[in-house]
Parts: sequence; C-alpha cells; structure tokens
Amino acid sequence: MTERDDDEQQRLNRQLIELLNELRVALPGVQVLFAFLLAVPFQQRFQQTTNVEHYVYLVTLLASAAATAFLIAPTGYHRMLFQRGDRPTIIRKGTQMLIAGLACLAIAMTGAIYLVTEFLFSTATAIPVTVAAFSLFAWFWFGAALVRRVREA
Repeated sequence: MTERDDDEQQRLNRQLIELLNELRVALPGVQVLFAFLLAVPFQQRFQQTTNVEHYVYLVTLLASAAATAFLIAPTGYHRMLFQRGDRPTIIRKGTQMLIAGLACLAIAMTGAIYLVTEFLFSTATAIPVTVAAFSLFAWFWFGAALVRRVREA
C-alpha cells in the first residue's frame, strides 16, 4: 500500500468517526422526544384535543419515528457493509441518512412545540412560536451550511 492509500484510508476513517459521533449527538434528543410522544395519548387531557391537534400529533409522532429510523440506520448500514471495503459509499449513505433524520427531527420538534404551545396558550400564540422554532431549526441545521456551500461553489 502506498503512502497516498494510507492517507486516503486515514481520511475515510476520520470521516466515518465524525459521522458516528454526529449521530451520537442527535440520537438522545430524538429518543426522548419519541418516548414523550408515545406517552401523550395516554394522558387524560389528550381526549380534549381537537381533530387538528390529533393530526398534528400523528405527523409529529411519525416524523419522530422516521427520525429515529434514519438516525439509527447508518449504524446498521455500516455494520452490514464495513468489511466490503466500500467506506466512501458507507460514509455518503450515512451522511444522507443523517441529514434525512435531522429533517424529520426538525418536523417532529416543530410539531411538538406547536402542540404544547397551542395547548397552553392559543392557536394565535402557537403559530408564530412554531414558525420561529422551525426557522431556527431550518437555519442552524441546514440553511447556514447551504448558503456557505452556494457561496463557495
């Protein structure tokens, strides 16, 4: 193996470790949210919610489940394919799954914020709070990096 091959392998190893560390950051948040959402329908006051709130809850629950699936998937994908020597594909697919998981998590967190704010205050309060929360997720998780990528392209 040449020095160049060793450098490439070190770079790929570093990228894989970074990807797995990023997943470790996101996973606890989505797991806590998912657990919270699973318990909500069993609360007595859940029956007082409107049809709109039921649908927002359903979308939020499904987005949280999808986020969980996407954020855990790179681990299984890596484990199934790591000995095949195709680390670039594992990293690329893992990154795609991580981004999809973050998008689903942003939707789930936005829905949870809407439900809690609407329940505690009113729809008139919940809508701007929800838009502000979604804007924060969209900008800090995706927008700032996308703007930089476009500027550097």
